[in-house]
Amino acid sequence: MLGTQILRASRSNAFLVPVILIGAALLVAASGWTALRSVEWLETSEHWVDHTWEVIAQVEQMVVSAKDAETGSRSYVLTADPSFLTSFHEAQQDLPTELKRFKQLTTDNLSQQQRATNMQNALDRGMSLLDQANLLRATPGEFDHDGAIATMEFGKASMQQVRLTAIAMEEEERRLLRDRVSETRHAALRVRLTLIGASLLDFFFIFLISRYLARERALRHETEITARSLDQSRIEIERKANEVYILNESLELRVQQRTAELEATNKELEAFSYSVSHDLRAPLRTIDGFSLALEEDYADVVGMEGKDYIQRVRAGVQRMGGLIDALLQLSRITRADIERKAVDVTEIAESVAEQMVDQSPEQTIHFSIEQGLKASADAGLLRVALENLFGNAVKFSSKKAESRVGFGWDDGQKAFFVTDNGAGFDMTYKEKLFGAFNRLHGDRDFKGSGIGLATVARVIRRHHGTIWAESVLDRGSTFWFTLGGVTP
Repeated sequence: MLGTQILRASRSNAFLVPVILIGAALLVAASGWTALRSVEWLETSEHWVDHTWEVIAQVEQMVVSAKDAETGSRSYVLTADPSFLTSFHEAQQDLPTELKRFKQLTTDNLSQQQRATNMQNALDRGMSLLDQANLLRATPGEFDHDGAIATMEFGKASMQQVRLTAIAMEEEERRLLRDRVSETRHAALRVRLTLIGASLLDFFFIFLISRYLARERALRHETEITARSLDQSRIEIERKANEVYILNESLELRVQQRTAELEATNKELEAFSYSVSHDLRAPLRTIDGFSLALEEDYADVVGMEGKDYIQRVRAGVQRMGGLIDALLQLSRITRADIERKAVDVTEIAESVAEQMVDQSPEQTIHFSIEQGLKASADAGLLRVALENLFGNAVKFSSKKAESRVGFGWDDGQKAFFVTDNGAGFDMTYKEKLFGAFNRLHGDRDFKGSGIGLATVARVIRRHHGTIWAESVLDRGSTFWFTLGGVTP
């Protein structure tokens, strides 16, 4: 039992371990892929945060450059100091480059691109007006102070538009920055959760593998114990096998001896049967013959009472002869070889029924025999069984005005049946029904040897079948029998 359990466990493990390993590999791969994607998302989010800061810095740089241009131009117009034009000219050179860089950084944002275009227009107008104011201040001759101031004010207004546009740009970028910072936090949280989940999965699989290894060690230990036990069992089995071999040899010898004894016994039975058939019949014939001579030749001498005694002696002798014949038939059935073949049961039954009707011309008998019945049986022995069953049915229904005997196959019982409307019997004594010389009715009511049903039972047993009966007193009997297999 333990070996079987270990074998089943190893078979289960042989199937379970690959499944667990494949599942573990898939889950680890999935968790690794998820972690990788989370890290990529985090890197992307951080990249966009850095990009946003770069755009904000670029906007602030453009604002500073625009302010430097405006301040340098104003200071030059008011003081006529050429050194102030340095910042103006630097801003004039840097602003296009800075604006171009801004456009490159915001190619994915249409609203920022539109603002960059608006700023470009405002810068072009503002720088052009500031440049005109600078030219008015640098013109030789009388300085047109009012005209320069007016031109500068127009340029200042354009530059104010540049600053307002820059503020809008920065607000847009700061809004994007908030969103991207939030995304970065979510990405970082996802990375942490993914790593935690992957770690938990790793611990879980480590736990499973540890349990599996511990179980494998236990199974290996049990296997070793079982192997030692099996070795001991094998040694014990070999010892028992040797004993059985010795017993078989002695058994064969005993079987040969018993077979020889049985053959001798059978020969003795045959000799006994021969003795009963010849030696016992001769004295009976002598008694019957001299009784008949005494009855015929000395009837006047013995008188009526003596004649009655003689008739009783002759009846006893004849009954003794009938019993000897019945015993011989029972013995022959017991020792006869059985030859099974396909037989027409209906044909045999009809032949036996015709014989019963011919033997009892004074009795009104009606047979009802089912057609098409087939079976695998010894035809001679089956005929003997039906002769006895039909004979009993006719005999025990002889006191009825009309004897009715039925024969057929019952699908419910899966058996053949013989039924009659005769005297029936008390079911209390059904166990004695098929024994030799067991009669359930007196000899005065129904003549018979008491061997018939015992003969039928021997025939059925020779066919490896069964026989049983059901009856109600004065309402007939039904005998059921099988022939060692389900037929029809």
